[in-house]
Amino acid sequence: MASIDTRLLSVFDEIYRTRSVSAAAEGLGLGQPAVSVALSKLRQHFGDPLFVRTSSGMEPTPFAEGLAGGVRTALEAVTAVLDHTSEFDPATSGRAFRVCMTDISQLVVLPGLWNLLRLSAPNVRIEVMPISADTPRALESGEADLALGYMPKLEAGFFQQLLFNQTFVCVVSAKHPRIGDSLDIAQYQSEKHLVVRSSGSAPALVDHEIVRQGIRRQIGLHIPTFVGAVFIAANTDLILTVPKLLGDLLATRGELKTFPVPFPLPQYSVRQHWHQRFHHDQGNRWLRQTIFEMLSG
Repeated sequence: MASIDTRLLSVFDEIYRTRSVSAAAEGLGLGQPAVSVALSKLRQHFGDPLFVRTSSGMEPTPFAEGLAGGVRTALEAVTAVLDHTSEFDPATSGRAFRVCMTDISQLVVLPGLWNLLRLSAPNVRIEVMPISADTPRALESGEADLALGYMPKLEAGFFQQLLFNQTFVCVVSAKHPRIGDSLDIAQYQSEKHLVVRSSGSAPALVDHEIVRQGIRRQIGLHIPTFVGAVFIAANTDLILTVPKLLGDLLATRGELKTFPVPFPLPQYSVRQHWHQRFHHDQGNRWLRQTIFEMLSG
């Protein structure tokens, strides 16, 4: 069936409601001739008189009676679409945001973010997802709203925003039997190391530079997460290399001490990433701005 202008459906609905062409014209703010022309187009389109003049007004035909409910539903649906707004009020929203994070971000970013949201958005919920090879697909599909971390291989279709630049430090137990107030390259190469195979890409930078610079590193233990690595480093004589933000946090606890890495390492950028499909989503924009102000200030 050929398409029909929704304005014609509005004329049908108003005549059906008022049982009068003149009253419909007044209700729609149109001239009576315009409503009569619209009714003529409707009759031609449907092949039915639709409304017949009687002593009690313009009464609908059986065919028009059958149309009336569908026309009203269609107009309400169009109104809902046109009135739709993307406004987001953090103070009242109960939206759940899904944020992909490395385990480092969970340690150093999530507590501050949660405390901030408790003040400005008390009903907003955060669901943390690990960064993985599936993260780009999750961002594109909407299964995840944001990803925080170092993700240098995202392809076209994604936005990113710099949060801060980061480098690395070495941490050892505060009770380490051989490392005191400094850590030199000889000690770095002679001691055993704890190495994290994290979901993020940052640890690979360290691995690459160690190979490129020909540095010897004796790996004593591999572990999949920084959460477990921190506990192990505090209770063994292993050296652990971590992002500086995490190292600074650990140093305040008294169980670990930090040192500059005794060879040059490049900085890397920690960014938040999102897909262009959700670039203008007001809730997504609010969350991005909140995280940016918290971490870049």
